[in-house]
Amino acid sequence: MDIRQVGREHGARYVLEGGVRKGGNRRRITAQLIEAETGAHLWADKFDGGLDDLFDLQDQITERVVGVIEPSVRRSEIERSRRKRPDNLSAYDLYLRALPHMASAMPTEARVAARLLEDALRLDPNFAPAHAELAHCHEIFFLRAGFDPAGINAGRKHAEAALASGTDDASALSAAAFVIWNLGQDFETAVGAIERALSFNPSCASALLLGGFIYAMDANTVVATAYARRAPRLSPFDPFAIMAYLAPGASAVFEDHYEEAISLYAKAVQLNPRFSSLYACHAAALTLAGRVEDAKPVLRKLLELEPAIRSGPMMQIVRNPVLAGKFQAAARLLVLPE
Repeated sequence: MDIRQVGREHGARYVLEGGVRKGGNRRRITAQLIEAETGAHLWADKFDGGLDDLFDLQDQITERVVGVIEPSVRRSEIERSRRKRPDNLSAYDLYLRALPHMASAMPTEARVAARLLEDALRLDPNFAPAHAELAHCHEIFFLRAGFDPAGINAGRKHAEAALASGTDDASALSAAAFVIWNLGQDFETAVGAIERALSFNPSCASALLLGGFIYAMDANTVVATAYARRAPRLSPFDPFAIMAYLAPGASAVFEDHYEEAISLYAKAVQLNPRFSSLYACHAAALTLAGRVEDAKPVLRKLLELEPAIRSGPMMQIVRNPVLAGKFQAAARLLVLPE
């Protein structure tokens, strides 16, 4: 079957196709996601199972396919938006162009994203994904660019707009939940938005990753770890993939497993070496493990990225008092200003 023709006939930019092969009592099912216009393969995988576990195999395929389609299509759509002429951009195109600038989670790139998202909202004031990402921009401006209270107000305004829109976009809901927690410490609203996102799409990796972080700040180690472990299987290259290490890292600190926390935070740093908060967590874990000398070069890197860092506003996002006390003790030993 000609995939390009299928795309034209059905008005689809992307096509999911697959096949089944049989060998004895075994089945191999293949699946691939294809860009219809070009025929380019965006993703492919295979699934093996026997007839006796056919329903489990179906569930496995469904979870994997649903989980991978969202980020794979989004990457392709970002590239498509970049090829469009600037005078022919829709709100969706502007939103897509903003997303790569959010990857570092640092102010310089976030300011570029914010301008694109503001343009998107001028074209479509009710576009929930743009509201959610713009809220995230303001969260970055507050926590990593001087703690200006204006960032709190603007961030919460856009996050609340995304939640109030009635959207079923799981990624938008989870980004808004993350901001609601980090800027307002409204735990019930934040976890409610995460669970709402997962009710729309149980395979949304960003909802699992950001939800895992929010639950980790409450020291709910069971949920935080379960979410953090499941998400990378669905979307190994998700923009929020660092949360797969941050959430269990916080859980390890809470349980006094400091060497495990050190390892997890170090992996997060490798994944996004431009994100200052990762160095703060890594230095704190080293300090709590009694490795203050090892923490000093990590602290220097933190201060290079974020010279105006203060521990007080950062501590507000930790809901569990025991976990907060441990991070505060590390901050004092590292002589971070409050």
